[in-house]
Amino acid sequence: MATNKRATVFVSLKDGVLDPQGVTIQKALAQMGYGEFVSVRSGKFFELEVEASAGDIGQRIDEVCSRLLANPIIEDYRVEH
Repeated sequence: MATNKRATVFVSLKDGVLDPQGVTIQKALAQMGYGEFVSVRSGKFFELEVEASAGDIGQRIDEVCSRLLANPIIEDYRVEH
């Protein structure tokens, strides 16, 4: 019996892209007395489970990331298997 494969995908804004959510979090931290946090960048992650018999899983995950999970114009992604 084949075991399914798991992958975690981390998506983050590219350097130089404004991150309003990160700025808001950083300001809230400063107001709460955590002034040592001078920058915050937000992101998201996805946990994918793929059938082990799916062929080239790495290629399929890359396709899903670039077509659906991340906006390649403003976001980068990283996959951990």
